[in-house]
Amino acid sequence: MSFRQKEYYEQVYFVTEQIPTGRISTYGAIADYLSLGSARMVGYALSQSNKNGLSVSAHRVVNRKGELSGRMHFGTPTMMQELLESEGVKVEEDKVVDFKELYWHPEELDL
Repeated sequence: MSFRQKEYYEQVYFVTEQIPTGRISTYGAIADYLSLGSARMVGYALSQSNKNGLSVSAHRVVNRKGELSGRMHFGTPTMMQELLESEGVKVEEDKVVDFKELYWHPEELDL
């Protein structure tokens, strides 16, 4: 992994960790906030966090439709949903219910 790639991953992880419990964000929102790439790159970075044993709240990041598109990168196909539901986020048919009300954008960061 290159230095730039590692730095990008760390920025993705930092922003992801800022998502409040019980709220969700999107791959695209994080990519736009960082101005460093695409939603797909954010998803890839988050999938690598699980493989590398990092504790990142990747379960709070969904696609722009509110779908749990990254669910296959967790220990089991239902783990992402289980983690969200443990925080009070309702999920039906692999999609966040009340997506718009729970949506959090990184611009809300108070840095």
